[in-house]
Amino acid sequence: MIGILGGMGTQAGLDFCNKLAIQYRGKIDQDYPLFYLYNKSNIPGRPESIGKTTGVLSDKSKNISSKRKYEKVLDSLIDGCKKLEKSKCKFIVIPCNTAHYWYQDLQKKIKIPIINMPKEVFNHTKKNCKKNSRIGLLATEGTLKTKVYDKIFDNDYELFFPNNNLQKRCVNKAIKYVKMGEVKKASKVIQPAINYLIKNKCKKIILGCTELPIAIFAFKSIETVKSSKIFLDPNLILANAAMKKYKK
Repeated sequence: MIGILGGMGTQAGLDFCNKLAIQYRGKIDQDYPLFYLYNKSNIPGRPESIGKTTGVLSDKSKNISSKRKYEKVLDSLIDGCKKLEKSKCKFIVIPCNTAHYWYQDLQKKIKIPIINMPKEVFNHTKKNCKKNSRIGLLATEGTLKTKVYDKIFDNDYELFFPNNNLQKRCVNKAIKYVKMGEVKKASKVIQPAINYLIKNKCKKIILGCTELPIAIFAFKSIETVKSSKIFLDPNLILANAAMKKYKK
């Protein structure tokens, strides 16, 4: 059984489940993959738990505060994964890019494998894009700051990001709109950031926040997502990786 730690956000977890079911549609109920979705929506905000503490605290106090925030998220992720582990899941997937900042410490505490989403995106990119190509990345500020993708891609590709203005005005707002259920607004507001990456000759664009495929492919079929020549959808890539492991 596939264990899915969702809730980061809820729409993103459901999007993953939908892609898993549609990609591997059965003729009867019993043909579909077995999976257990734990929509753990009470995990502390990942981007908000990364970075400097505001205010007039000393550097030591800032470091302590940041560590506490890190550990609070980690503890919540561990709690969720242990529940999936106890439910007899064979392995776990986490449809949240930013959460993979905690991946190494999390995997140490969990006995069953956790598929690494950014690594699966990298493996997919290697098969579909020439080495040293420029790859655009749309993601949360937390994912960008912690270099979740940079650490994996930098030796083989040039990652390229929106400027600070587009990040705040387009990417951050699009993510927020999806979480609020305002998908049409998200679809519209993200477009200038996409245009900027294309204008700067990005061969592919990683939708490095699981809310973004929902915004960009709003009201479009799964075939449109699969046939996209520019966008890399980590949720779809993760679904394929999960099924490959599930069938072993």
